[in-house]
Amino acid sequence: MSKNLPPFRADTVGSLLRTQPLKRARLQFSNGEITAPQLRQVEDDEIRKIVTRQEETGLKAVTDGEFRRAWWHFDFLEGLDGVEGAEVAQGIQFNGVQTKARSIKVTGKLGFTDHPMLNDFRFLSGIVKNAVPKMTIPSPSMLHFRGGRAAIDSSVYPNLDDYFADLAETYRLAIKAFYDAGCRYLQLDDTVWAYFCSEDQRAQIRARGDDPEQLAKIYAWVINTAIKDKPADLVIGLHVCRGNFRSTWISEGGYEPVAELLFWLRQRRCLLP
Repeated sequence: MSKNLPPFRADTVGSLLRTQPLKRARLQFSNGEITAPQLRQVEDDEIRKIVTRQEETGLKAVTDGEFRRAWWHFDFLEGLDGVEGAEVAQGIQFNGVQTKARSIKVTGKLGFTDHPMLNDFRFLSGIVKNAVPKMTIPSPSMLHFRGGRAAIDSSVYPNLDDYFADLAETYRLAIKAFYDAGCRYLQLDDTVWAYFCSEDQRAQIRARGDDPEQLAKIYAWVINTAIKDKPADLVIGLHVCRGNFRSTWISEGGYEPVAELLFWLRQRRCLLP
């Protein structure tokens, strides 16, 4: 494996389009026609193919396409200690289309122990031959932003200062765990910063009782606290996404409202649409 680290002339962010064999296997699994190990085998096979294709294309950093995930963020977040999936009335609204209804809630103290995606990275690292295996996970901002105060059990976290401190520590442990598993290029995916650029989204944030200016500062503190002690040879990038679901988007607007905070963040790379 190449020991070169980013920045690279070309990079890859986000998930790749699922292949037909993978989509078929997921449907079969949901219908009870195949077992979890059988689904995992299909995922393994399709990840091997997509890794080979990325390397043959000449990419210096490759991902597993997030082929094992149903959601780009919820799958990881639900694997954290104290977090559970939650049923909600409606999905996330994109431009003219809405996702399936799904969310998360915090029901216990946050933590990071033996997350299943560590093995996902180990598998990726074991099959990459001539590139840097890149891991993508949602930014810590996503855990709070998606449900806000209402999604956090007040008996567990009566004080949100304690919640944000635990969130930063949870991600510090996650970063260390991925590093110990061999990861040297970790990407934090974060749609929140793009939301802060949209006047419509900022109005929705205020409507639920949050101050977008203050919230942005809190999220920046959490990210910086989580990554401040990272090893020198670990590259962390922040991917600010405006949403990508069936070729549609959620937010729009220039980066002026958050530019100063984005430059204050400690990450090595910032990948902007």
